[in-house]
Amino acid sequence: MALRCAARRGHTGPVNPSVVAVCVVHAIKPDPGRVGRTAIDKRPVNGPVQVGPLGLAGDTQCDTDHHGGPGQALYAYAEAEAQRWAAELGRPVPPGWFGENLRLRGLAVTDAVVGERWQVGSQVLLDVTAPRLPCATFGRHVDQPHWVRRFTERGDVGAYLRVVVPGAITAGDEVRRLSMPRHGVTVREVFGVLRGDPADPDRLGWLLAEDSLISGVRTMLERRLPQEGPLIGSARRPDQPS
Repeated sequence: MALRCAARRGHTGPVNPSVVAVCVVHAIKPDPGRVGRTAIDKRPVNGPVQVGPLGLAGDTQCDTDHHGGPGQALYAYAEAEAQRWAAELGRPVPPGWFGENLRLRGLAVTDAVVGERWQVGSQVLLDVTAPRLPCATFGRHVDQPHWVRRFTERGDVGAYLRVVVPGAITAGDEVRRLSMPRHGVTVREVFGVLRGDPADPDRLGWLLAEDSLISGVRTMLERRLPQEGPLIGSARRPDQPS
């Protein structure tokens, strides 16, 4: 049974979360970074788009050392978060502006719990895996002053997704939250720890005891655990009896 999407940050009341747009690469752009080009320029496409373990049909990545792969098959960003940026920047931020594959309405993407499972439409199943880590390429693409720092400070970073069951995604598809891990650690919390916010060893331990996270983020979080803290997974989990 699907979980009801309760009012959370980015919500104003009961809503039916849905896909605003499905975006794939519009053009490969030259970029002065190490790779020399970037596929960050995403634009909406019409009609159903097939999605598989490595992402959407018609999409690609140039920097495959840091982007793509099963754990980052899709990148989702919330319409509410986008509109907060639009108000601050004084300009539209249409779907794809953040390099996202999915622009979602009615779902606070950055406040999703790592390991949440979503159903999109009637077939596709997706798992939340990690926060987006803003890079210099993103800053150059957006071309706003001090963009990476501002995006990091705001913390509305969106989420990477793993494709559990492939299929087709179309703008307008309903998004349902099917399950949520008991550890309760959100994408926003993980990103906060990575940017230097205080870490809670017990909560991180509960998260790291599962296999939801992509390996690169897992490694960074493990380094943030205090040396004298509890062993990963050693503390009592939220679903264990006292």
